[in-house]
Amino acid sequence: MLSVLRSGVPRLSARSVSTWSHIPAGPPDPILGVTEAFKADTSAKKINLGVGAYRDENGKPYVLPSVQKAEQILTGKKLDKEYLPITGLAEFTREAVKLAYGVDSVPLKENRIAVTQSISGTGALRVGGAFIARHYPHENRKIIYIPKPSWGNHTPVFRDSGLEVRGYRYFNKATVGLDFAGLKEDLRAAPERSIVLLHACAHNPTGVDPTPEQWKEISDIVQEKQLFPFFDMAYQGFASGSTSRDAFAVRYFVEQGHQIALAQSFAKNMGLYGERVGAFSLVTADPAERARVDSQIKIVVRPMYSNPPLHGAHIAATILSNPDIYAQWEQEVKGMAERIISMRDKLYNALTHDLGTPGKWDHIKSQIGMFRQVVPAISFTGLTADQTKALAEKAHVYMTADGRISMAGLNNSNIGYFAESVHKAVKDEL
Repeated sequence: MLSVLRSGVPRLSARSVSTWSHIPAGPPDPILGVTEAFKADTSAKKINLGVGAYRDENGKPYVLPSVQKAEQILTGKKLDKEYLPITGLAEFTREAVKLAYGVDSVPLKENRIAVTQSISGTGALRVGGAFIARHYPHENRKIIYIPKPSWGNHTPVFRDSGLEVRGYRYFNKATVGLDFAGLKEDLRAAPERSIVLLHACAHNPTGVDPTPEQWKEISDIVQEKQLFPFFDMAYQGFASGSTSRDAFAVRYFVEQGHQIALAQSFAKNMGLYGERVGAFSLVTADPAERARVDSQIKIVVRPMYSNPPLHGAHIAATILSNPDIYAQWEQEVKGMAERIISMRDKLYNALTHDLGTPGKWDHIKSQIGMFRQVVPAISFTGLTADQTKALAEKAHVYMTADGRISMAGLNNSNIGYFAESVHKAVKDEL
């Protein structure tokens, strides 16, 4: 029953039940929850290694000078704020596929790539998942295989797209490296024409990537089993410092005749985190097929969000289309990658040489990109969930429970303290 406040506004009486009273509290996001705990910590020593966002040497968000230069150009143009088309800013999508596939790509030259701007990489995956669930023509179209482990959002994104999510072996905890034999065995055992998700570079969360020769073997298996490859490329340029090197797998698969799907993000490599700039693309057979696919992508996007954001797409398009700013951006990306590499080397030296921390730490230097399984779940060096909890509560060091850290959160001011804290955790001395 409703009772009435003095203001005359009705309210629920004590005997009535809210429509939403049955809803339980959801679990905190495993990554964003780390940030929330970090923000609540008042210690001056606190370190946040949970979220994969680049930080400068002072631990502050970093706006690339090339981005600032692009924004100055855009300010001078006095652009309006009209809606973009459903598939986004044409200047941006044109440059995005050039960056991913290469200017010499045959499908690009033949106008066979259907592309839409997306709400960053997550949006690209979601649009791609929905498109595939609706249009992939084979009997196993509802199955997508993702690596074990994978980015935590892959499973909910594809599950909510209407796909059944299964896993294939990827990470070998004993060697802290790629389980290549297990990967090949699982892909060969997958039903023909299943969909397989592949991290193009800087695998998240392990930082372990196949070599070029291993990528070639994976391509052969995908062709043999007629699997459909869906690449997630969130870190192009950020992994090795070279946009071409990081796109090797994508470009090789296309050269071998695979009709790939691709999700791109410009959050990491341009620092456009809050601008939400991404792209989803598909390789098609000919321009007529591309046009039909493009029309169906629009039908997927329209009821989701109608059209994507404007400003970030203009920034990315300006950087990618201006030769001088593009060259500057490439150097900045290389510099960010090199800083992370230097932190990796310093952490390895601190744990191995300075502190003599029990266990082997060679994987810190051999892994790629922003993420590191610095504390892999193996008994002789691993930090348990209880130990990562102790690091947060007693040392004010925040990471995910599986020991994944973002190397970008380390700098010359905090790396010594972090290494000492890990050392104490391994020795159960916190």
